[in-house]
Amino acid sequence: MTMTRQDVEAERVLQGLEDGRPSVRLRAALAAGTVPDPRFVDKLVERCASEPEFFVRDMLTWALTRQPVSLTLHELLREVRSERAQARSQALHTLSKIGDGRAWPAITRALLSDPDDEVARSAWRAAVVLVPEGEETALATVLATQLGRGEQETQLSLSQALVALGEVIGPALHAATTAADPRVRAHALATQRLLRDPDAGFAWAIEEAKRVVALTGAPQTDDGSRADR
Repeated sequence: MTMTRQDVEAERVLQGLEDGRPSVRLRAALAAGTVPDPRFVDKLVERCASEPEFFVRDMLTWALTRQPVSLTLHELLREVRSERAQARSQALHTLSKIGDGRAWPAITRALLSDPDDEVARSAWRAAVVLVPEGEETALATVLATQLGRGEQETQLSLSQALVALGEVIGPALHAATTAADPRVRAHALATQRLLRDPDAGFAWAIEEAKRVVALTGAPQTDDGSRADR
């Protein structure tokens, strides 16, 4: 059977996505997004799970957002359950870019507390994009359980996700400021600062919060004992 020009171009893109050179994979991903084709979906999703180069992964995600949601959504929802951390992270990142609310049920508590920081960060970002109206407070409560987690980059991602939910995060943050763990208290205080002043730098806010925690000491329980004992 004679191949059409479209068939030839599609085959070239699919081969390019498997090329050993990042620059070729990047051009192939760009082509896949520029001229969407249902034949690209499986390969784009597959490459997201294994692509080592960030800038290529970013282009793969863009290419997926250009394909019909009727084809990509099912594949991405399957990937968020993958045993491979990168597959979960990239699928969540792509779902956040597509923004289709039908993906919300897939944003489970397990993903929001995933032991892999990149997966968790992607889940936080996806959650605040996909959360249905009326469920923001419940989401804030779950996200607040991750306060104090990881290094500064991870903590910044969580604070940004919480702040994106708006004033509904107030009670969850207030509760966290009395936690026994000083890292949790400092992170909650820094997030409160960002909520009040979105232009405040996180590095400054977290260092200031740490000083406040160090000066005030551990919160006390109802019987007057220190909560961190």
